[in-house]
Amino acid sequence: MGTTVTEQAGLAGQATAPAHDELADFDTLTGRYQRELMAHCYRMSGSVHEAEDLVQETFLRAWKASASFQGRSSVRTWLYKIATNVCLTNLESKPRRPLPTGLGTSDSSPADELLEDHEVPWLEPIPDAAVEVAERDTIRLAFVAALQHLPARQRAVLILRDVLRWSAAETAAALETTTAAVNSALQRAHAQLADRGLTPDTVEADLDQAQRTLLDAYLQAFWRKDIDQIVQLLKYDATWDMPPFLNHYRGCEAIGELIGSKCPGGTNDMPMIETVANGQPAFGLYMRQPEGHFEPFHLQVLQMTGSGDELRVEHVTAFFDPRLFARFGLPDRLPADYVPA
Repeated sequence: MGTTVTEQAGLAGQATAPAHDELADFDTLTGRYQRELMAHCYRMSGSVHEAEDLVQETFLRAWKASASFQGRSSVRTWLYKIATNVCLTNLESKPRRPLPTGLGTSDSSPADELLEDHEVPWLEPIPDAAVEVAERDTIRLAFVAALQHLPARQRAVLILRDVLRWSAAETAAALETTTAAVNSALQRAHAQLADRGLTPDTVEADLDQAQRTLLDAYLQAFWRKDIDQIVQLLKYDATWDMPPFLNHYRGCEAIGELIGSKCPGGTNDMPMIETVANGQPAFGLYMRQPEGHFEPFHLQVLQMTGSGDELRVEHVTAFFDPRLFARFGLPDRLPADYVPA
């Protein structure tokens, strides 16, 4: 978007001073609200790339309007109002961002041909480092994917009311509508989410020892390409999808067959490096190249369920987009002698 908001503010030294002390220093302002607005715009858009631009546009509009800010609300509330309306404008006439499991198509068989579609604007994962720790419980992939099924204004109402805990009156003022319209939209949004059995899940701050052990075993199973072990670590009715492929799979045996028959790597060809996405454990999986080194293959985001001996991986979304590795701070290649710890 060219120069940043803070750079533009610095070039405008002769401009009228902002009406509120907090707006006087845009470096401090952006640093204070950048991450939580990033989470807000990501929930609305389902795209980390779009969310970055939307946050930038929010701060640009805020800077331009800062002299007219009258302090009738907090600066934080004012920024969220701007961000929400920036997102709504951006979403006009745009299709929702689904995952393959949300397209309404039947489960695929591992024997089916892989169907790739780069025209679909797929839901994207977001690094935990890009948002506040407190935001992690409302950026779960399943929850953000469910939001994408709502019309844009219903999506905004649900986020403002249920995630930000705004009153109906505050939400109505932000969206320039009535409290009755807000309550009606929220009721319809709740009904749609209830049909899908989804809520903003609570995320524990740290993995417990059992989860840690499961993830370590999962990493080693892929490194050895031990299909039997991978199947054992999956819930019996686990699901697997992998945008931009339209195919999605259900059942640990079907997923094991898929990995065994369609995944090109063999033993010691698929090291993984752990990261965190959407408040969930994730792995960057690399594939050995003919020259011997490893290059990015896909980013897996995992959801676990159960406890103790019943702990299993119940859903995996494998994002086949090598550009994500840099966004998550993962290496762009691994040396031929790399061995996962």
